[in-house]
Amino acid sequence: MKHLLHAPLVLALVITGCSAPKPATVALFNGRDLSGWHNDVPEADGKPDVAPSFGVRDGLLVSFGTPGGHLITDQSYSNYTLEVEYRFAGEAGNCGVLVHASTPRRLYGMFPQSIECQLHSGNAGDFWCIGEDITVPEMETRRGPRENWGVDGDKARRIKNLTDGSEKPVGEWNTMQIVCREREIEVHVNGALVNHGTQCTASSGQIALQAEGVPVEFRKLNLTPLAR
Repeated sequence: MKHLLHAPLVLALVITGCSAPKPATVALFNGRDLSGWHNDVPEADGKPDVAPSFGVRDGLLVSFGTPGGHLITDQSYSNYTLEVEYRFAGEAGNCGVLVHASTPRRLYGMFPQSIECQLHSGNAGDFWCIGEDITVPEMETRRGPRENWGVDGDKARRIKNLTDGSEKPVGEWNTMQIVCREREIEVHVNGALVNHGTQCTASSGQIALQAEGVPVEFRKLNLTPLAR
């Protein structure tokens, strides 16, 4: 009889023990400063008076666009969802979020080895291969002739996204979700699936933001580890 009385309690403990805690979301940007990030701006090498490419303004992380370079997390990450809220505040232009970043200045003495998730106005969600590679369905349609593919120099490094019209007008906030799961990368823009690649040649690395011509504002950069 005692064993029967204790059975519900044992069952409750087993169920509780099997319930994994929900992974905690980490804010990569604290709204105050660039703690947890470092700059890699070639033009600023040995020139402390060069204007910064990145900063914080009115609680937003801002890529000022020039000089060209990258803001890179101090830590490396794997198996996560990255939620980014961004906007081109003044004019349409170019920028990107780089995942699985590693070797600095791997391409053109500027871009770190990585997979870029494009923010370029009208092309958000394109993949750009920078010393790393990734596979998507209908590769020749979206990347061009196979003999031109590559991850260096002037090879066909761009893989076009799946949709048009997913972005909001200049000045409005967009949300991009990047899901990095082992060797897969999935990109959503404002709720629409815009790219999904597999067989990525990297599965972990730093995260980087670009300064590439025009100002871009970021108000959220949240990383949530994927449940195991």
